[in-house]
Amino acid sequence: MSEIHPTAVIEDGAEIGKDVKIGPFVYISSRAAIGDNTVIGSHAVIEGRTTIGKDNQIFSHAVIGSIPQDLKYRGEDVELIIGNSNKIREFTLINPGTEGGGGVTRIGNSNLLMGYVHIGHDVQMGDNCILANGATLAGHVELGDFVVIGGLTPVHQFVHIGEFAMIAGASALSQDIPPYCLAEGNRAIIRGLNLVGLRRHINREEIDELKVIYKRLFESGRPLHDSAREILEESISERGKKLLEFIIYSKRGIPFIRKNIDG
Repeated sequence: MSEIHPTAVIEDGAEIGKDVKIGPFVYISSRAAIGDNTVIGSHAVIEGRTTIGKDNQIFSHAVIGSIPQDLKYRGEDVELIIGNSNKIREFTLINPGTEGGGGVTRIGNSNLLMGYVHIGHDVQMGDNCILANGATLAGHVELGDFVVIGGLTPVHQFVHIGEFAMIAGASALSQDIPPYCLAEGNRAIIRGLNLVGLRRHINREEIDELKVIYKRLFESGRPLHDSAREILEESISERGKKLLEFIIYSKRGIPFIRKNIDG
């Protein structure tokens, strides 16, 4: 049986699952759907056509589903979909999609969004990501699974970050970061592989292969796309293919310092 504080405002039409806990002064709009075993802290606001899965924890003063911060938005019917087992900490702001971006912002499962995180319109986030305090994603950003973004790091609109990538805190990212890589700086550039994250989830043989591919890509002095296409023709693992294809099809470019092997 759900526990709903008497000061909470839940509009007619809202769907509330089983064993949901809703704290004081929470507002939930008529088009929202809240999954089973979700906990919503005091003063949280859930607006619009927002679907939230089961086993989520939403902390106080989070604002979820408010209209996009996009001047082109004119009241279109847009949506926010959040998966299961996410932790959404205090004062996080998550916007739905826009007509120009497909109409849906989508967040996967088991993500941790720390305090004051901003998720802009049309963001597509995978599973098991961690965004530290004050990280901000502009519109249309895409995150693969197991991405980590450090605190106070802004990510430019339309940037794509591949799986298992890490962006250091206090960076500023304006270009794409391939899977498995570590980037830092303002503007952020690739510094190496995210070996700490990889060792937690990927076997030694795959990591060793990624090291070889990384060296051939970023330390050869050759054009990045040329190297990626050449390596892709060889017999490599699926993870290696993901890295290479990401680089080949990147639209915003890959930020790295090209080394001059001639000295």
